[in-house]
Amino acid sequence: MSAEDEPAQDEFSQALKRTLAANIPGFQALLDCRQLTAGASQETYCISYTGKHGQAKLALRRAQPSPEGESSVGGISLAAEARLFKLAKQYHIPSPTVIYELQAQDKLGTGFIMNWLAGETMGHRINRREELADIRPQLARRCGEILGRIHNIDWRAEKLDSFLELSDARALIQETWDKYRELNIPIAMIDFTARWLLENLPTQARTTLVHSDFRNGNLMVNPQGIEAVLDWELAHLGDPVQDLGWLCVNSWRFGNRELTVGGFGHREDLLAGYHEVTGVQVAEQDIKFWQVYGSFWWSVATLRMAHSWRIGATPSLERPVIGRRSSEAQMDCVNLLISGEFKLPELRKELDQGTQLPMPAELLAGVADFLKETVAPQMDAKNQFLANVAANSLSIAQRELQYGPELSRRETQRLSDLLDQDAELAPLRWALVEKLRQGMPLATPGLAEHLRQSVAGQLFIDQPRYSALL
Repeated sequence: MSAEDEPAQDEFSQALKRTLAANIPGFQALLDCRQLTAGASQETYCISYTGKHGQAKLALRRAQPSPEGESSVGGISLAAEARLFKLAKQYHIPSPTVIYELQAQDKLGTGFIMNWLAGETMGHRINRREELADIRPQLARRCGEILGRIHNIDWRAEKLDSFLELSDARALIQETWDKYRELNIPIAMIDFTARWLLENLPTQARTTLVHSDFRNGNLMVNPQGIEAVLDWELAHLGDPVQDLGWLCVNSWRFGNRELTVGGFGHREDLLAGYHEVTGVQVAEQDIKFWQVYGSFWWSVATLRMAHSWRIGATPSLERPVIGRRSSEAQMDCVNLLISGEFKLPELRKELDQGTQLPMPAELLAGVADFLKETVAPQMDAKNQFLANVAANSLSIAQRELQYGPELSRRETQRLSDLLDQDAELAPLRWALVEKLRQGMPLATPGLAEHLRQSVAGQLFIDQPRYSALL
């Protein structure tokens, strides 16, 4: 923490102590308040304190301070999220208990305090930790049962439309496509996917409460099962199959492509649990539609987070790297819609050696290795993570230098052939995007091949180990 941060941190601690003393029975002293996560719009803290029965913990969820005053990817208010946590408890959906909602006089911003629950929330650990090995095969079915309970809530009787938006599939697609277009960057696979979604809308959609971010990473899991469903900030009213599809999106399988439900389970178990609670049989094509939508939405959301960093709204070391995750989600769309062969450069172990000693890629590789091997191990967990993020940034730039020119040459040639025009790469990219927006047939000869090769090449630079390339 820098010297200029200390007064703000002390002010935060004092305000927190006053709030806890006034609203938590038996509170005696604040021991620690440690930030656990800082998402797109919310922060989560672990509060340790002493009470009349000894040491105890609470969780604080509050809005992330931002010059823009809003999330870069949207979201409901924290007051609305607190209402949903309370509603979830009433309907036997695993949830923390909201103990206190912050007031203006607390001077802690907006948010709420919950009881502390024990369990694992990191998706890759849920899929690998030995102590969860026995429960993992049951998680997909339990997810189906929980989603069934969520979707069975009578949203009209609960008056959820008084604070949640009603959004059908067409509106969600158009809103996401519009937000991408506001970035003013030409990424043809995003436009292609938007077109496919609008041309393949579900025909028999129901309307229910939709969690909208129900996935591995937003579930708390312990050896007994799912302890809590977290992060309701994207909730709305709409097609419930959106939740089922999002849980199956490849981004949230953490490298395990075979187990399509969160990387821990099978789709038939998910649907069996869902049917048992709701009596509804979900069609495979509807799950595929919402899988495609989920990857489409995530491909745009990551770009928007990087854009908020570029314009200075959310300074962060991580956000520009998150922007490079867009190609992961785009490749997932490729595999769902236009799967086929693609050709990648050979991943070279040795860096290019040219007339400069060292070459730019060699410089970047040296600094990245230093950050990973020397700096990171000497730091606390938070700064160790940031050091690895910094090393990853340098590795992306290194691959861009090594492979970017050849991949750009190939892309330019494909676009020239597809569009029957000669130009530089950037104008050709824009020309294809404009044609897609103007109604170019998605089955145009050569289009799928071009998109598949281009997205795979970009992902090779951004994250060559992502499972969609394997």
